[in-house]
Order: sequence, then structure tokens, then C-alpha cells
Amino acid sequence: MAQAPALPQPASATPRPAALSDALPIPPPPAPKTAAAWIVMDYATGQVLAGENYDQRHEPASITKVMTSYVIAAEMAAGKVHADDPVMMTEHAWREGGAGTEGSYSGFPVNQTAPLVEMEKGMVVQSGNDAAIALAEHVAGSEESFAALMNAYAARIGMKDSHFVNPHGLSAEGHYSTAHDLARLGQALIRDFPVAYSYNKIKEFTVGPITQPNRNVLLWRDPSVDGIKTGHTSNAGYCLMASAKRGDQRLITVVLGDTSENQRAVDSQALLNWGFRFFETHKLYDAGKAIAKQKVRKGAVDEVQLGLAQPLLVSMPRGKYSQLKPAMEVPKMLVAPIAKGQKIGMVKVTLDGKVVAQRPLVALEAVEQGGFFKRLWDEFWIWWDTV
Repeated sequence: MAQAPALPQPASATPRPAALSDALPIPPPPAPKTAAAWIVMDYATGQVLAGENYDQRHEPASITKVMTSYVIAAEMAAGKVHADDPVMMTEHAWREGGAGTEGSYSGFPVNQTAPLVEMEKGMVVQSGNDAAIALAEHVAGSEESFAALMNAYAARIGMKDSHFVNPHGLSAEGHYSTAHDLARLGQALIRDFPVAYSYNKIKEFTVGPITQPNRNVLLWRDPSVDGIKTGHTSNAGYCLMASAKRGDQRLITVVLGDTSENQRAVDSQALLNWGFRFFETHKLYDAGKAIAKQKVRKGAVDEVQLGLAQPLLVSMPRGKYSQLKPAMEVPKMLVAPIAKGQKIGMVKVTLDGKVVAQRPLVALEAVEQGGFFKRLWDEFWIWWDTV
């Protein structure tokens, strides 16, 4: 394995004397004692920093509405629906999710319309089940058809163990997800549709004479928190998907099946504080920039530049950046033709002997075959290298 180029010096890094704490292991995370499942995930890399039971199926309750938001944003991006569409609060939506039910509601009047973006805020901020149903009917015609869209987008996101049967999250057979999948969903919403994500930090929303607060109390307790969604049913318990950004680093936590509204907030806050205190995220290599060169035989040129199609980032314990060791796995000999983007090898980064990040190395440019005499001459050298 060949040594890769030295890693760049972090822009935020400043020389400091070694601290006694640098040699200490990271303390265990403040594991929620009463939750059924939980996870701490780095947003930029998707690395799981800590968690328990995070791949076990669990009812997601109203965190389901994050999936509903994602589908609406994706359908808007495709031009199929629009922010100013008049969305009808149908009698079905009102009866199944309105004020007369036991769940949360938005308060939009029955048999009247509201702009899609306003209806969505009623779903996101007030966790309105009625708004979720009305939006599903507007986008796909029915809850069942909308659920099919939810599952299709969930598969595209990479939610490997989730299945949705409604847009609001009330208990239903076959409606489940995992803490890990929900963290992936939060990551996808933030990355793909930041405007839709921004609705999650609105602290209160008014429909007619009714003003309701966002149920995510972390929005008041921690200024770095800007989402994402709470949930509660008798079967699911108290759930919270939270996200916070401090400096350039963003973390996502999911706590499922907790015992109270306050406990899910306390547990989520503790996990966020632990993650930010003991981990940091660095971009090691940019996409599309050469990080190595490799000799090419029988080509119009004698070497090709190698780089990454996607940036390489890593989440790691704080203070360990200088101990990262990059290395490349590349063939000893390359033979033209080589297509631009062709996978050539792999760059791996290790810490304490363990691989913490890796990406395929690709050719950043095409290399055409050389002329007859160039190919003949290189054929000799290929033979020479193998004898």
C-alpha cells in the first residue's frame, strides 16, 4: 500500500501544548437509561459515533412527518406540486387528524384551502396530523398512494429497514423505522432540501385564532439546535430526532421510546453535548483534485492524475488529527486507454490501525492510446518489468 499525500492542515487548527487529557480515552456516551433505542450520528460523514439498538425496528410516531416533508420537497423540486398550491383540508383529513381526535392537529378549517407551504408548516411546527393527511391527499390522491411514494423515497435515501403506511405516524400495522434510518432521513432532508428543513426551527405557528408551539423544547434550551422533530404515541413512547450545528460541525441524534417529553429532551441534549465535546469532523480531500499521479503504459501521455469523485471526510476523536495515516492502493502498472472517472484504486485513512475512512481513486482525465511505435516501445517495457 503506497503512502498517500500528507493530509492538509486544518484551517481551524492552532498549535497548542499537549494536554494531559489528549492521552485519555473518550468517556462512554451518556446513554439514555429509559429509551428503547438511540443514536448519535455525524451529519457530514454519516458515521455512527455511538448508539444502542439503533437498527431495531420501532414505531417512529410523528417523526414520520420528516419523511412526509422529504416527499413533498422532492415532488416540489420535480415540478409536480408548488408552494402556492391550494391544499384542501378535506373532511377525511379533518375527521382522522383534526381537533376531534386524540392526536396533534393544525387547526385549518375543514373544506377550506390553504397554500401548500402554510399547510406544511402546520404539519411540521404543530405536528398536525390533519395537515399531514391533507398534504398526502394533495400530492398523491390518497394516503395509501402517498405511502407508496414515502417508501420509494426512503429506499432511495438508503433507509434499509423502514416501511411507512401513513403520512402522520399514528400507530398502524407495518409502520416502522429504526433510529439509524431516521438519522439518515434527517441527514437527507438537511442536505437535499434546506428550505423545507428550515421550517423545523420555527418555534410557533398560528392558524386562525390558534397559536401552537413547536414541541421540540431544545429549540429554546440550546441555540445550536435547529430541528428536527418530536413524536409520541402510547405504543412508540416519547421520541425525538434532534440536530444541532456548532461551528462547522453538525450532529444528528435520535432517541426512541423514552418515558416523557422532558426526558427525551434531556437525553438528546446530553448526547449532543457529548458528541460535540469529544469528536470533530475534517475534510481530508476535495473531489476532483489530484492527490496522486500514476505511470501509464501505451498511452498518448505517460501518467494520469488520480483523485476522488466525492470528497473524503472523517469523524474522529478530538486531538487525533495528526495521527491519521493516509495510504493508497493502486495497481503497479496502468495500461491505456483509461476513461475519465475510471476506478483505479482506493485511498484509505487509518487511525490506531483501524480504517476510519476510504474512497475509490479515479482517473481525473482520460488517457487515449498512444501511436503504434509508442505502444510497441511500452510493450517491451511491460515485458521487461515482468521478467
